[in-house]
Amino acid sequence: MVQPSSKLHKVALQRLEERGVTLEEIAELVFDLQKPYISDISMELCIENVRSVIKKREVQNTILTGIELDVLCEQGKLSSPLQEIIQEDEGLYGIDEILALSIVNVYGSIGFTNYGYLDKTKPKLIGKLDNHEDSNETHTFLDDIVGAIAAAAASRLAHDNPGISDIMK
Repeated sequence: MVQPSSKLHKVALQRLEERGVTLEEIAELVFDLQKPYISDISMELCIENVRSVIKKREVQNTILTGIELDVLCEQGKLSSPLQEIIQEDEGLYGIDEILALSIVNVYGSIGFTNYGYLDKTKPKLIGKLDNHEDSNETHTFLDDIVGAIAAAAASRLAHDNPGISDIMK
């Protein structure tokens, strides 16, 4: 049975919250990405775009799938060698990035470049989630999902507001 979008949306937001991720922290990443291009950018505008991205079914499904895999790994419920690969966030695995790209794909090429930048530099919340040394939690998928949501929201913001970009003035 196909789940209603409202239920998926509610559960996706709940799972993010349970994992310590706030929409405001994702919006901070969006703000940092778009500040050089949009002179009158605000956190409220960034949060609005993050919310809009998360309303998409594809995004909700990605959030639920990625977090579930992270949680199952924490519980040791994955088969070897997948258990160890996800637990260590092995660099050559790449499936975590591929899953996250399903989010970015919804919003075009600007999202891809923003995602690549965030994945490489791991600023703020992404770096915190990526650091496996400070907790027993696994965020192999979640750090990439957060980066993808931020990149997609930044892309959405750029596409929805081309007239307010400093470049377009």
